Amino acid sequence: MTNIQITKKAHLTGHKASVFALSQGINNQHFLSGGGEGWVVQWDLENPDLGKLIAKAESNIYALHHFPDQQLIVAGNMNGGVHWIDLADQDRNKDIQHHQKGVFDFKKIGDNLLSLGGGGMLAKWSIEERRTLESFQITNQSLRAIDYHQARNEIAIGSSDNNIYILDAKSWSIKHIIRNAHGNSVFTVKYAPDGQYLWSGGRDAHLKAWVLEREFEPAYNEPAHWFTINDIAFHPEGRLLATASRDKTLKIWDSASFKLLKVLEGGRDAGHINSVNALYWSSYNNYLISCSDDRSLIIWQVDIQ
Repeated sequence: MTNIQITKKAHLTGHKASVFALSQGINNQHFLSGGGEGWVVQWDLENPDLGKLIAKAESNIYALHHFPDQQLIVAGNMNGGVHWIDLADQDRNKDIQHHQKGVFDFKKIGDNLLSLGGGGMLAKWSIEERRTLESFQITNQSLRAIDYHQARNEIAIGSSDNNIYILDAKSWSIKHIIRNAHGNSVFTVKYAPDGQYLWSGGRDAHLKAWVLEREFEPAYNEPAHWFTINDIAFHPEGRLLATASRDKTLKIWDSASFKLLKVLEGGRDAGHINSVNALYWSSYNNYLISCSDDRSLIIWQVDIQ
């Protein structure tokens, strides 16, 4: 079994409300956070105490994506708005009200960006033109999470109707549905870097792995947390995965053996004291960043021994 050593590197407290979203920054040494006050903050992993407010939205930011080459940030808010924030030319900023009931996730595929909305719609955007190209009604309930498998050219979407939808990334047609994948809303889906599994977590607090080559046959199903699993993130080398939960903990797992390796919590580990909402695992020193309803972010260094 894999042995790991985890060190808490920094505890960041710049936000004035819950922190819901994380994204890579201008390079792997930097990352962005989005909060309930509408702030987008840039952080430097070498100088983490020097957070910089670089953009503002008018309401809670639930999703965030950064395009370093274009000096462009896209933020999704609780009201269904998609904010295009041009860091080089503020006159090109756009606020587009496209979704209903919130924008919960983004995924870049080629020259396009996909966004998920609370009204069950998937939208395809031109990054260059910053406008919608197509929209697809997947279900009548919220779409909560999206991931892309390049080799299979497919998209996985987790929904509040308890299902996971598998789409062909070329035709955008639904080619498979994992029905009742969870006992409640599916909040996170991630393809494993080794290409074997689709991992998912939901409001039912279960962590699951689905075998890609066997029509998404279940390979693992564990009541991994006490409450909702909000996010899953993979170590840059793919050997570990982390889960974040409303039960205030992060957990680190061996992605091959499915074994639980470490629990990071508030008291013993000086972790979060409220729901852990999102994760970002940087390739910079293998730092794992977590953010929470406690208005803070924590940088953890995870070393595989």
